[in-house]
Amino acid sequence: MAEKKVDSYRFLHGVERRMLQRWVSLSRETQIPWTPLARPLSQCTVSLVSSAGIALKTDDAFDPEIETQDPWFADPSYRVLPQTVRTGDIEVCHRHINRCFAEQDLNSVLPTERLQELVGAAASSHFSYIGYTLRPERLLRESVPGIVRQLREEHIDVVVLIPV
Repeated sequence: MAEKKVDSYRFLHGVERRMLQRWVSLSRETQIPWTPLARPLSQCTVSLVSSAGIALKTDDAFDPEIETQDPWFADPSYRVLPQTVRTGDIEVCHRHINRCFAEQDLNSVLPTERLQELVGAAASSHFSYIGYTLRPERLLRESVPGIVRQLREEHIDVVVLIPV
């Protein structure tokens, strides 16, 4: 049994290494995109971006067949979630996380209620995508600019990334 555990560890370690190498190969040397807040956080509008693959039950789910056909690639699209989203409104489409936590409490992967308690103004929209992909080119080329465009349209001051 211990031998099987070691083999599984080596496989997962290899997958992790391959994923990190792929992402790093895409990066260009840039300055850190840090922008100091122009006003106190309590006066800012804050949006959340989660990599948990969350979709509203009323929206199209993320496509699991993409990953079934190619295990190194996940659905590169994103979903917009309203400020009022609650646990019973969603489904979690990410195959690489334990979904039961999010299905019991959405705040574990998209802390909208906690955000409301902490800041003056939560954004009207939050976002989610599937964070697991070894080939992120389409995600970076199509989805990220779409998310950024909407963040700008809504005049968001702060974005909190929720890696899952």
